[in-house]
Amino acid sequence: MKLVFATNNKHKLEEIKQTLSNKFEILSLSDINFNEEIPETHETIQENASEKSFYIYNRYKINCFADDTGLEIDALNGEPGVYSARYAGENSSFEDNMNKVLEKLKGIENRKARFRTIISLIIEGKEYQFEGKAEGEILTERVGAEGFGYDPIFRPIGYKETFAEMSIELKNKISHRGLAVKKLIEFLNK
Repeated sequence: MKLVFATNNKHKLEEIKQTLSNKFEILSLSDINFNEEIPETHETIQENASEKSFYIYNRYKINCFADDTGLEIDALNGEPGVYSARYAGENSSFEDNMNKVLEKLKGIENRKARFRTIISLIIEGKEYQFEGKAEGEILTERVGAEGFGYDPIFRPIGYKETFAEMSIELKNKISHRGLAVKKLIEFLNK
């Protein structure tokens, strides 16, 4: 089965292709000659995931899926949440976003956080959603060089390493996106 992954994020595409490659043919947006930004205009990650997948499905009538992910930090009342990718401003880098989180958490002991991913799958016009969560904590400094986004400052519960220190195989097995993708695969295999 061919599925378009509606993302412009090459890191996400790489993680998903590694997880799904032996079962499904995953096409990128560039594979279908789509080179625009997909709108993300909603206040929840569920709505943004849905908006992105329907945007591609309605335009190309091709089965597709999209995800949206948020880092939710308890001491910051769930921030950055739906704004995780642009927490430090519209054209902010991963580094800028991490710096803002670390600055806001200075002197705060409660560093509990979670990553949440929602995948919106559209098959023949019908939507299905899958959620994955990874509970953990925000460190006081960056550790590790792999991954992307907030990976160097997020350590999942039960592990000594941050996501940025883990192999992609381990991260895909335990991460929010990995868990959501596992639910997606189980659904598609039915």
